[in-house]
Amino acid sequence: MEAPHDAELKKELDAALHARKDLGEEYESALVDSFLEKVEQRLDGTIDRRMRRHMAEQQMVVARGARTPDSGVDSWGERFGFGIVSLILAIPLSAIGVVNAGLSGLFVTWFGIVGVNAVHAARGAGILSLLRPSNRKPSTWDD
Repeated sequence: MEAPHDAELKKELDAALHARKDLGEEYESALVDSFLEKVEQRLDGTIDRRMRRHMAEQQMVVARGARTPDSGVDSWGERFGFGIVSLILAIPLSAIGVVNAGLSGLFVTWFGIVGVNAVHAARGAGILSLLRPSNRKPSTWDD
């Protein structure tokens, strides 16, 4: 069984084809453009409905207390990409460090690269959130 939207489009296509027969080939381009415009409007409406449904589902998930879709949780791909980019940038940074300060410049450069990657990894693992005062567990030593 055909969907109602498909039946409507089929009727509109049949009407455009009959109009082409009646009007001749010189109006073919205008008829095709008109039909394609109707198809585009139908697609826009379908996409709009789907996006509204998706947004409503996301709002329901957030309202129920689940994490938000863009809550900043690191994925494995993000961490891997960060590591690859830092290694690629390490090559010119190492050269700059060696040219300007010799072996000590190389050590400082790599210390910085390792430090940035360590902070990024700690942020992804949630280690840094434990250091914030609001997230600290009460200590028995403070009594």
